[in-house]
Amino acid sequence: QKVYSYLGPHAARKQRGEDLAIVVAGCVAQQEGEALLRRVPEIDLVMGPQYANRIGDLLEGVFNGNQVVATAPTHIMEDLTQPQRHSKTCAWVNIIYGCNERCSYCVVPTTRGAEQSRPRESIRAEIAELVAAGYREVTLLGQNIDAWGRDLTPRQTFADLLRDMAGVPGLDRMRFVTSHPRYMSERVVKAVAEMPALCEMFHVPFQAGDDDVLKAMERGYTAKRYIQIVDQIRTHCPDAAITADAIVGFPGETEEQFQATLDLMEHVKFDQLNTAAYSPRPHTPAALWENQVDEEAKVDRLQRINRLAAVHALERRQRYIGRIEEVLVEQRNPKFPNQVKGRNRQGCPVYFDGDAEALVGKLVPVLITDAQTYSIVGEQAGEAY
Repeated sequence: QKVYSYLGPHAARKQRGEDLAIVVAGCVAQQEGEALLRRVPEIDLVMGPQYANRIGDLLEGVFNGNQVVATAPTHIMEDLTQPQRHSKTCAWVNIIYGCNERCSYCVVPTTRGAEQSRPRESIRAEIAELVAAGYREVTLLGQNIDAWGRDLTPRQTFADLLRDMAGVPGLDRMRFVTSHPRYMSERVVKAVAEMPALCEMFHVPFQAGDDDVLKAMERGYTAKRYIQIVDQIRTHCPDAAITADAIVGFPGETEEQFQATLDLMEHVKFDQLNTAAYSPRPHTPAALWENQVDEEAKVDRLQRINRLAAVHALERRQRYIGRIEEVLVEQRNPKFPNQVKGRNRQGCPVYFDGDAEALVGKLVPVLITDAQTYSIVGEQAGEAY
């Protein structure tokens, strides 16, 4: 509904005779398809995510006077676009598109298509180009990043890709998101422990702490399996940050089952937890179930999980006090211009006094003097490099 509301003023502009093309792209476009044209006939192009690298060809069709709907499945041989990068220090690199999972609450598989891994050679070439251009940190992206390589011939593993990419000459740091507990491998954890460029940070959504809820979500793992993954991380990378996502108020979730989620949190103590109250998504199985949790219970559980997450986040950040952390400076602190903002290897935001013009893009040793819930504060403790 938000998309249709946003389209209204632009449709009106076109009705007044303004020369413009209206394009709807992304997951909503993939989901709605031709229905968008029926409701807003002024739209020129409806385009799913898999066509991002062909927008030029599609617009050529529009300029020739056609309405174009590009939502059919297509194989992405290579991403020909240049990703928009808001930083000159840190870059994101897609390595796999789509998702083969069928979580009962998630619309992504129906809008982004099947998993398609990028060839190893093209990923490495892009990272090498970024390093040559001065980027010092790269984050590998994928909806289910551990699935990289299983659709290639011959099959390849994400752990091997990590070791290869982390060995690109001149690359200082590498991160990756998002890991799925069903496929998360100890080989990946060992790669992080053994390769200097790989940062000690794992984002592994658990979504719920009760096995029956996880089964209803069709997540494909148990709470016990998730704890095993955490134990592997703590064994090989004891100082690593572990972050996650969780959903409260999933259809049928009881108070006892919600308590299991809090119990799992107490066991792990996440560095950061992204939370959401369940909300039905179109064309997903869970949206049609009759055992929806009432809004009052959802709000209550969301408040309780957020309070506990904040307690754990502060506790985890307090361990940095008194330590010297390697911080990659990314920008000036917009609230306090005399400060700069960067992140340590675990991805925690770090603020300290410094000259942004001199320090952005540099690695700086910082003595941590204070911890806040989601950031830490310190003072420069050595030369930038």
